Amino acid sequence: MTEPTTRQMTGPRNVSSLLTSLGEQKRDCTVLVSGNPGGAIHLRGGLVVAVETPGAPTVEGLLLRSGRITEEAWAAARAAEPSYDRLGEELTRRGLIGTGEFEVVCAAALFDGAFALSLTTPESWEVAEATLVVQSGRGVGPERLIRESSRRLGLLSDEHGSAAERARSRIHRTSAHLTDVPRARSARLREVLAHADGRRTSRDLAFALGRGLYPVLLDLKHLEDGGLVERETRAPATKRPSTAPRSIPPRGTAPDPSTAGDSALPRRVPGRNTPHPTPNNTPPAPR
Repeated sequence: MTEPTTRQMTGPRNVSSLLTSLGEQKRDCTVLVSGNPGGAIHLRGGLVVAVETPGAPTVEGLLLRSGRITEEAWAAARAAEPSYDRLGEELTRRGLIGTGEFEVVCAAALFDGAFALSLTTPESWEVAEATLVVQSGRGVGPERLIRESSRRLGLLSDEHGSAAERARSRIHRTSAHLTDVPRARSARLREVLAHADGRRTSRDLAFALGRGLYPVLLDLKHLEDGGLVERETRAPATKRPSTAPRSIPPRGTAPDPSTAGDSALPRRVPGRNTPHPTPNNTPPAPR
C-alpha cells in the first residue's frame, strides 16, 4: 500500500537530496519533475526502478525503435498483461526477449533517463503515489544513480562545451566525412554519422536509432573530435528543440487499445514550488 498522498515536497533543496531521503525511508512512490524535459522517477522500497523522461528513450523506445521487438508483438503483450510492472514477465514468457537482456535494457534506460534529467534545472518537483512503469524489478540506490550521472556529465564536458550544450545542439556532417569515413571505423559510428543531417539534436538521434542518449553523445563527441561532425550554435534556452511532451504522466493500470552542481541531478529553482497534482490511472503518453 502506498504511504503518501500526492503532495509538494518543500524540504529537500534539490532532487538528489529528495531521492536520498526517500531511499532512507524505503518509500514506494513516484517523483514528478516538471520542466524541460521533466519526467518521472519511480521508486520501490526506496530504490529507483525506472526513470521516464521525454529527454531520453524509455525501455519501450529502446526495444521498439531498435527493432528488437516489433510494435505488434509489444501490443499483444500489453493486451495480455495490463500491468506495466509485470510486462517484462509477459515479454519473456512469449519468448520475445530473455530475462537477462530485459534487465540490461531496463538498467540502461534507467541510468540514461537520470542522466537526461541531470542536464537541465527543474522547475519544481513533487512526490506522488507509486504508479506502474515498465521495469525489471531490480532497483538502484539513489546514491549510485547520482554518482553515475555526475560521472557521465564530467566525461562529456570539456573546453569545447558542457554536456548540456552538446545535448541540445543540432549536429551536421562536415565535408571531411566524404573522404575520411574510415575514421568512423565501426558500423555504429557510421550509422550515427549517416543520421547527423543538421536537423537532429543528439536526443533526436537517440530516438531515431533506438539507443540511449548518453552513448549517442559519446559517439558524437568521438566523431566531433575526428572532425567528421560539427555542432551548430544552439537555439535560445526558451525554445524547445523538439515536439516531445515536457513531462510524463503516470502510467495507468489498464492498456490503451504509452546544474549538475554539488550533485548530479538538478536543483530546484527557489520560489518555483507551485504544486501540479497529476491524476492517477492516466494512460501512458504516446511515444
